[in-house]
Amino acid sequence: MSSPDPKVRAARNDSTPVARGPVVAVTGAATGVGARLVERLAASDEIKQVIAIDERRGECAAAQWHILDVRDPAIAEKLRGADVVVHLALDLDLETDAAARTAYNVRGTQTVLTAAAAAGVHRVVLCTSAMVYGALPENELPLSEDSELKATAEATGVGDLLEIERLARRAPRAHPGLNVTVLRPAVLVGGTDTALTRYFESPRLLVVAGSRPTWQFCHVDDLCSALEYAVLEKVEGDLAVGCDGWLEQEEVEELSGIRRMELPSTVALGAAARLHRIGLTPSPAGDLAYTMHPWVVSVSRLHDAGWRPQWTNEEVLAELLAEVEGRHTVAGRRLGRKDATAAGAAGATVALLGAAAVVRRARKRRGV
Repeated sequence: MSSPDPKVRAARNDSTPVARGPVVAVTGAATGVGARLVERLAASDEIKQVIAIDERRGECAAAQWHILDVRDPAIAEKLRGADVVVHLALDLDLETDAAARTAYNVRGTQTVLTAAAAAGVHRVVLCTSAMVYGALPENELPLSEDSELKATAEATGVGDLLEIERLARRAPRAHPGLNVTVLRPAVLVGGTDTALTRYFESPRLLVVAGSRPTWQFCHVDDLCSALEYAVLEKVEGDLAVGCDGWLEQEEVEELSGIRRMELPSTVALGAAARLHRIGLTPSPAGDLAYTMHPWVVSVSRLHDAGWRPQWTNEEVLAELLAEVEGRHTVAGRRLGRKDATAAGAAGATVALLGAAAVVRRARKRRGV
């Protein structure tokens, strides 16, 4: 049989669809931000294939699923053929044992970075938080993305995030040819549960006297679009993600309709530390700093690349308030239904009882 005419072969080749874009692996793909990102990437014409990795299978049928723990070195085999890895398998649950949480977060990130390099992946995208900049009274508004990371390990999960940032800086030196991009979202909203989202579940918004809280939010959909920019190599390096601008505490109170409960700094911090120490609340006193001092970040690098948030701070706050409606949290501890009717009184009672205990101890030491 004679071979087809070259013109016919060329026509056939021209009509054959050519797969475009990178093969992207996503860890933590079954839930939360990971699940949203997998769906987004799987629907994109700019992505060739999505490899989804988690300890259970998610709902996206278009992805290729691998079920395993990210700390398992066998993950290297699952990453072969991937161009980019987005590592989102982090445990920042308030109720998780702190030591177990750190072991999972740090070991998981170490394993993924090493496995990615071994598998020939050229880019890893990590996601931490703008909390790593620290919440300090002298912070500029907004902070530059190049600002020094001044956070301490005193807030929930922030110590883990700082260690992940350190691993990100070391990885290109340990694995030449591996590019690491880090995204740092502001207060993340959209199916999330953190000390900062629980702040808006309280019957009163705790305000520390003399502090200047500022609020910048980031909707998970905007985070996913920023992650896609990183995947497609439209941006690189260290990037902050969030809404443009910020809200002052007074604006938040006006928009939410939740009144404040103001306490002196020593009382608020002392009560928070004591309540956490005796196991009444999941949030350490360090979480309070992020409701006291500014940590608003510039998103100039994403802006320069053409990215824009689709949500405003006002819209994300409204979304958050709708999500937490019906929930009742006191000092970071979520109350059950039977406690909910007493939430208004409980909020003041728990906080003031803790504060009173601190004041009594201080007076005893002074002999008053």
